[in-house]
Amino acid sequence: MDYKGRLQRVRIELCKNRVDAFLVTHLPNVRYLCGFSGSSGLLVVGERQNIFFTDGRYTEEAREEVQGARIKIKSGKSALAATMEWLSRQAGIRRLGIEASHLTVADRNLLSKSLPRSAKLVKAPPIIERLRMIKDSDEIAKIRAACLLGVDLFAKLLQVLQAGVRECEVAGKLEFAARKAGVDQMAFSTIVAGGPRSSLPHGRASSAPIPARGFVVCDFGVILAGYCSDMTRTVHIGSAPGDERLAYEAVYEAQQAALSAVKPGTAIGELDRVARKLLHNKNLSRFFTHSTGHGLGLEVHEAPRVAAGQAERLQPGMVITIEPGVYLPGKFGVRIEDTVVVTERGCEILTPCSKELLTV
Repeated sequence: MDYKGRLQRVRIELCKNRVDAFLVTHLPNVRYLCGFSGSSGLLVVGERQNIFFTDGRYTEEAREEVQGARIKIKSGKSALAATMEWLSRQAGIRRLGIEASHLTVADRNLLSKSLPRSAKLVKAPPIIERLRMIKDSDEIAKIRAACLLGVDLFAKLLQVLQAGVRECEVAGKLEFAARKAGVDQMAFSTIVAGGPRSSLPHGRASSAPIPARGFVVCDFGVILAGYCSDMTRTVHIGSAPGDERLAYEAVYEAQQAALSAVKPGTAIGELDRVARKLLHNKNLSRFFTHSTGHGLGLEVHEAPRVAAGQAERLQPGMVITIEPGVYLPGKFGVRIEDTVVVTERGCEILTPCSKELLTV
């Protein structure tokens, strides 16, 4: 990973925003800039030096992982306390940028009190989030590997998905297979929702048994080498009646329409529009209750948001999901989701798995 280049790009943005230093507290952003993967660490990006702070639990890990920054560990002090102590002595920092959306009010107040009187905290723009939107070749390779593993895991899921088996059992066997395959962890709580529960867009696997007939929404992702995957397939237990088959075909066509619209220069909101328009033509748009997708990388949900009105333009290297769905309360739901990377001419689907209506 090009940590040096990333840090340099952040410094350029700091100059543009007249910020002397930037305190990075959001752990995925810390990892993006210096490589640290632990659960406690802060990074100060300055004009001349970068300082990484953590506590004694991560001494060895920090020395192995952190690149492009000096490491400071204060025995018996938290990373935040060590950072505040260091900042209190930095007379040259007049404007300290902070990630306001990732800092509690309490921590912000403590930081403000620790600064020299001549300094103040400044809400920084989402500098790192914007950099993270465009993945480099190393990142794309890691996401591709995570997604391909997800496809393999779906095949294993189908082996245990049958009427009478509890949703949580299906999810548990999937997650055990993922661990055996070497994943860091699941990217989010696995969704296995059958029958009427499939109408819950985020119906986490419950103790309910898979029904004898009906849709089962299977949405899951893994984290492999720090990067996420995300895919959804909806299968049917037994033969699908006409209304359910029509709904599935409508979602499939909506997803295909959105995928066809993915190309550099396209406004991201256009992807949502074309998917929603197709479902509108099928009298199903009122049952499409969430956005069409999201960015994906170190986090399973990150910029850009694939939703109505988003004027941001697609660029090569962006990795996003396309996941339209329809949910008829108390009856059934259908969602189909792929992760794709934007290329020079269109997109590459990173979750190559059949989307034909599958019955088991």
